[in-house]
Amino acid sequence: MKTAAFSASALAFGNIAFAKPEPWKVAIVQDTSIKTLGGHGLETAFYGLPNVEIVAHIDSNEKDIEKRMAITHAKKHYRSLEEMFKQTVPDIVVLTCRLPETHLPAIRILAEKGCNIYCEKPLVSSLHDADEIVKIVKKHNIKLTVAHPRRYDLGYRTMKKLIESGKIGTPLTIHGFSKNDHRGGGEDMLVLGTHILDLFLFMFGAPANVYGEVYVDGKPFKDQPLTKTVEPIGPTAGDEIFATFRFPNGVHGVYGSRRKLYSYEKKDYPMGIAVMGTSGMLSYHFSDAHPEQQPLRFNNHPTSPARTSFAETIELIEDREIPGAVPLEKAFGSVKKMNMGAIFASARRYAVWDLMQAIKEDRQPVCNAFEAQKVMEMIYGVYTSHLQNKPIEFPLKDRSHPLTKFQKNV
Repeated sequence: MKTAAFSASALAFGNIAFAKPEPWKVAIVQDTSIKTLGGHGLETAFYGLPNVEIVAHIDSNEKDIEKRMAITHAKKHYRSLEEMFKQTVPDIVVLTCRLPETHLPAIRILAEKGCNIYCEKPLVSSLHDADEIVKIVKKHNIKLTVAHPRRYDLGYRTMKKLIESGKIGTPLTIHGFSKNDHRGGGEDMLVLGTHILDLFLFMFGAPANVYGEVYVDGKPFKDQPLTKTVEPIGPTAGDEIFATFRFPNGVHGVYGSRRKLYSYEKKDYPMGIAVMGTSGMLSYHFSDAHPEQQPLRFNNHPTSPARTSFAETIELIEDREIPGAVPLEKAFGSVKKMNMGAIFASARRYAVWDLMQAIKEDRQPVCNAFEAQKVMEMIYGVYTSHLQNKPIEFPLKDRSHPLTKFQKNV
């Protein structure tokens, strides 16, 4: 196996230290009265960053609050945003809840106060809500970063640069896989497929159209009951999804999810993307089941079994820099204490650092509300295409949810 080293320096961001006379004031919203499957560590994203002060921990549940504050390092506890605003107005507020229906109400309140936001994914479950959030961001000129941290991952940034440098020749297709576990199909597409669809956008820009297929028990979805989701995330349908997107320059995207193809217990998730071109293929995968770093791989032919070929592991060279930051392992105390591993902790760190620089530079963060809006359009497009049995053009003219008329069948 050959190994090559590659730096993503052309995609580096935030390497210039901006002077801020006062510390960044950050608040963590982590309402443990709301039951979910768990968090993704957003409350620790600021660990070890310079000139940051966690001024507030917002949680309506006061039981064992000291233990949670010990994790967030917050100076004071408040039961609500309104209670906090009587004392302080943070520069940045972190919304850690994974349930999309909780986001818009909080974003409305925070934007009115001029707070910038780091928000858990999926941002919303409704395109109308995504449209409203985009309007809010524009109206109040706030910055909102969505927790699709793979855009900040060194492997995907390196992959993007390699594609742009001609490593795989002319790009032809991008294949994306989410977890394909017990939530496979429509639920998987909304909860985890947003990561993959966002990577599609990151690599090649907004798609022109989509053709989607949705199946339930091997039959096309028509009027069967909607999915009974593990968490309240809005309407979803199908235990099998297959969709193709057409991106700029003739690149086609393929997304698929099928229920129970893979198992968390076996730690065999396929989550990630592969990009094929005329001269080769790049692939990079990740999973919270595999918190260790996964390799970025290149194969010198997109259909390698067809002829003699070789596989190459691309050595990633760390060129992302945050001046004055404490190394991650030291900031957490050990790698074991990092939620989902070092690659996830690193991606969260660079997401909030990018947000801080976006505020200073008055630009959009790399992963922002506008991109999350496009992801929701892509999901709506899959359902709309299936129900109309034809390709659907973007942007969508009808912003209503394609599954609304089926909601009584949940």
